Amino acid sequence: MHLFLAILVPFFGAALVARSGRYGRTVSAWSAAAVTVSALLLLLPLMVDSLAGKTTIEQLSWIPSAGLDLAFRMDGLGLLFVLLILLIGLLVILYAHYYLSMRDSLSRLYAYLLLFMGSMLGVVLSENLIQLLIFWELTSLSSFLLIAYWRQREDARSGALMALTITGAGGLALLAGFLLLGQIVGSYELSVVLASGDLVRAHPLYLPALLLILLGVFTKSAQFPFHFWLPNAMAAPTPVSAYLHSATMVKAGVFLLARLFPALSGTDAWTWWVGGVGLITFLLGAVFALFKHDLKGLLAYSTISHLGLITALFGIGTPLAAVAGVFHIINHAIFKAGLFMAAGIIDHECGTRDMRRINGLWHYMPHTATLAMVASAAMAGVPLANGFLSKEMFFAEAVTAGGQMRLSWLLPAVVTIAGIFAVAYSLRFIHDVFFNGEPINLPKTPHEPPRWMKVPVEILVVLVLLVGIFPAQTVEPILAAAAGAVLQGPLPEHDLAIWHGVSPALWMSVVALIGGVLLYWRRQPLFALHGKLAARLSGRAIFDHLLEGTLAFARRLTHWLDNGSLQRQVMLLILCTLVLGATGLVLAPAPLTGSRPLLPVDGVSLTAALALVLAALAATVLHRQRLTALILTGAVGLVVALIFVKFSAPDLALTQLSVEVVTIILLLLALYFLPAVTPTESDNSKRWRDGAIALLAGGGAAAMAWAVLTRSGDTIADFFISNSVPGGGGHNVVNVILVDFRGFDTFGEITVLAVAALGIFALLQDLRLPAPGQDAQGRAWDADLHPVIMATFARLLLPLALLVSVFIFLRGHNLPGGGFIAGLITAIALIMQYLANGATWTQARLPAQTHPWLALGLTAALLTGLGSWLFGRPFLSSTFGHFTLPWVGEFEVASAMAFDLGVYLVVVGATLLILINLGLAHRASHDKVPN
Repeated sequence: MHLFLAILVPFFGAALVARSGRYGRTVSAWSAAAVTVSALLLLLPLMVDSLAGKTTIEQLSWIPSAGLDLAFRMDGLGLLFVLLILLIGLLVILYAHYYLSMRDSLSRLYAYLLLFMGSMLGVVLSENLIQLLIFWELTSLSSFLLIAYWRQREDARSGALMALTITGAGGLALLAGFLLLGQIVGSYELSVVLASGDLVRAHPLYLPALLLILLGVFTKSAQFPFHFWLPNAMAAPTPVSAYLHSATMVKAGVFLLARLFPALSGTDAWTWWVGGVGLITFLLGAVFALFKHDLKGLLAYSTISHLGLITALFGIGTPLAAVAGVFHIINHAIFKAGLFMAAGIIDHECGTRDMRRINGLWHYMPHTATLAMVASAAMAGVPLANGFLSKEMFFAEAVTAGGQMRLSWLLPAVVTIAGIFAVAYSLRFIHDVFFNGEPINLPKTPHEPPRWMKVPVEILVVLVLLVGIFPAQTVEPILAAAAGAVLQGPLPEHDLAIWHGVSPALWMSVVALIGGVLLYWRRQPLFALHGKLAARLSGRAIFDHLLEGTLAFARRLTHWLDNGSLQRQVMLLILCTLVLGATGLVLAPAPLTGSRPLLPVDGVSLTAALALVLAALAATVLHRQRLTALILTGAVGLVVALIFVKFSAPDLALTQLSVEVVTIILLLLALYFLPAVTPTESDNSKRWRDGAIALLAGGGAAAMAWAVLTRSGDTIADFFISNSVPGGGGHNVVNVILVDFRGFDTFGEITVLAVAALGIFALLQDLRLPAPGQDAQGRAWDADLHPVIMATFARLLLPLALLVSVFIFLRGHNLPGGGFIAGLITAIALIMQYLANGATWTQARLPAQTHPWLALGLTAALLTGLGSWLFGRPFLSSTFGHFTLPWVGEFEVASAMAFDLGVYLVVVGATLLILINLGLAHRASHDKVPN
């Protein structure tokens, strides 16, 4: 359970940290740090095992019949990313405490960061692909909150929306790819997928699965042509940018490349798509970074470029290239987090990030300048910095891979050109910011930041130098464990020494360093050219154009479908249904009547059927007389309940009756504010049209019902009937299905019910509607709103109704009843008090709002499901036993009763929340009625 708990800790910690803001910024910072350390300590024992090459898998049964379990995996690759996520996360928490101004909510930022942290831990520690996808989407949602943290700024809102749109679309493609991959392998477990590489690559669905997965990867890691969202996410606070670029979000894509490397790599499609897109991104990101005047913009495009480098390494597909890719993930995380924090310090102390103004900062903040220059050297690939080592490995692999191509010089040449631009933009970061004259019109006079604000940068810069100078002693164990998990086999020979002798890779590095210096020296003509082409090459402009076109098309389509006429919407829905049904009949014609014999018709059934038909027809004809139509609709519901009784479905009959009562009350409350008669709005031609469509739809539904009822078919009813007692411990099959066999569905339904109730409450809150002074015939409303006889009987009936509700609830597992029906009975009994005695009298004796009931009900249902895990059973598995007490005798206790209690509380809470607030609108309107 260590992995599961470690992922849950940041999610629960986010709620605690969000509440800690009332106790001060320092308490918020310590709380966020404590949550992060707790997750780290939970994972520490498994990290030691992973460092030794062991893979730990934890599984919790969820829905075994669907092949879905909560499964978590800790191996070398998971170890690497856990360290990046949690350790850099700790540094970001410390840094953010000093970065954010006093007017910004630090606790809210920490809460968002912890949600992000938990989502990323879920991605890197998931063993199940579907589970991984859920956390993948959570990273998109939590990053949206982080990017839009300064929600008062338009650039923050638009940047967050762009990021969510692109990564969310990629997530949909990834879902399709995972489904295809699971179909190929026959499992969604990573252990099975990674061991089935030959099967996957030989399957006809390999290419579509690969392309769909790569769409998810490329959008998440900002690879060409989806790269433009990342620079626009720079509207986020710098601590967020440092975390997002170094250890989380954009690293999720390259993590997935590394994770699925054994299953998907080794084909020409993999090499061309992954390697090609990575190489293009590496080059374009480096080129664009040089021309950015915004400090964070330069770093954002450099991140894109380095992510392209990592992607290209995995695309090359050789074991040594994969090792180099993992190595550069480590190196990039270290120096890029330090660079973003240094950029944040500069912005914090100067009041701007424009490199045309922040010149000569060496004289004002030499300590920060030294740290930033060392990290920049690592970004450029200068010897003795960590970035140099992985860049050298990349250059060497590019030479080897290029030798297998027809134009053997092309790949090394492109890589070297990208390296030249990397040196040039790194040199610009150093020269333009810390030298190059004096500052120009800065909003603030720059100076060194608070001491502890520099500590995270100092730690990262020390790591840059330690890894760069002593790689074998510092990073080799982690690299070996992570690369071994990627390759799922022995590591190739590799040497992390600083000097490998004179080689093509060394000459490429020399050319890149010298060329970068020359390029920066002669940069002005390139800046002029870029200024002319920038608008045409703007990915954001293309995205905005596509978004505007999509929204315009959606508005036109919505206006055509929804012109404010409910009649038109229903007509279109029914016409589409008719077309689909007719298509099925044409493509697969079959006789209408099957071979199943018909049941005999008795007089009572015939009378009930005629009453049902007549009531339905009358409600249709008299639908403009609202009260009459409501009474006739209630008659239809009553006959339906009798039909359920006729065919031995007492649970459904009780439910139908209870729902009918609640619905009638709801509609009566709504009808009070509506005119008694609906005006005629349709002419004769529309009525004939609607009548024809209604006849076709009704005839089609009747024909389909006839076709189904005259045929025998295999059902799952026998399974539930035979397993209700031995499997669920109850004789009431309907209730056992709801709280046991299909408990997951019921949990989803009560969740939807609770959300719907809260939504309706939000709509009705503080609603004030004008009350009609008289009815359609001119009769005034009675001033006696709560007659004494009705109020007295309602109070006398309340205990009896509650007793019946408890009785129905307790017997529900073996006899007709259960939490849903009992909840409706309780809600009706309480609503009657409001109707009979008024809101003022009732609220003095009952809670005015029932939000806590919703929360308690959902919590009870959830804890019942989670409790089964303590005994090694699937989620929401129930158990039962028989006990004997003196004077009581033998009785049965089932754990499903706790789940049913949750259903009961949600039903009562939701029903009361809706009806009470609609009734309060009545009270507000009746305040004008004279007594």
